[in-house]
Amino acid sequence: MIEVKNISFSYPKNEVVRDVSFQALEGECVGILGNNGAGKSTLITCLNRILPPKTGEVLIEGQDVLKMSRLESARRISYVAQKNEISQMTVFDTVLLGRKPYFKWTLSTEDLDICRAMIAQMGLEPFTLRYTDELSGGELQKVMLARALVQEPKLLLLDEPTSNLDPKNQYEMLALIKDLARQKNIAVLIVIHDLSLALRFCDKFLFLKKGQVYSFGDESVLTEETLYQVYGIRAEITEVRGRKIILIN
Repeated sequence: MIEVKNISFSYPKNEVVRDVSFQALEGECVGILGNNGAGKSTLITCLNRILPPKTGEVLIEGQDVLKMSRLESARRISYVAQKNEISQMTVFDTVLLGRKPYFKWTLSTEDLDICRAMIAQMGLEPFTLRYTDELSGGELQKVMLARALVQEPKLLLLDEPTSNLDPKNQYEMLALIKDLARQKNIAVLIVIHDLSLALRFCDKFLFLKKGQVYSFGDESVLTEETLYQVYGIRAEITEVRGRKIILIN
């Protein structure tokens, strides 16, 4: 169980996130939705301690990760940013960096085995010794996801993981994330703008409006009224071939 309680964050003259609370179960994908400037990315960087929240708790199995050492929290939470730095490192070495919270004096056989297994599971074996600056956008996103997953987190934070991908790679990436969340019992928080993709792949939805929770819950909270109040758009939620999609009028 992941419990986020009363997270708030402010810049000197601007309150960005105010008293945000919600829960996520292991294996669930939670879509974080809202207009630009609603506080979505700020929220997940607070949960990951990149930005120190002004108030609040982030409880994982009853323990507040905000009070843990950086090493302890890194063994529980991993994060994939919207934009990733590209370096002259191989895919294997990049994924191996995700094991840093577990490093001792030398690399263990376990660290290496976990990396090899994750690379295989992500279908990245043909790229193992390729440099990351030679990869396509979709391939690089898979590498960054693999790096986050070898941390063996309880909570995975993703900031717009499909923003630079074509429709085919968007679908494949989110399907992979959803499958891995269930296989590995990881709670996943996804900042996402595509409402139809969120509806397709997320189990719960957290709508933010001006830094506050407008609504949170399962598919029932994703209504035409909510879309109007949060985004200011008129939309229709309909079904095509048994799946719900969102049509913006």
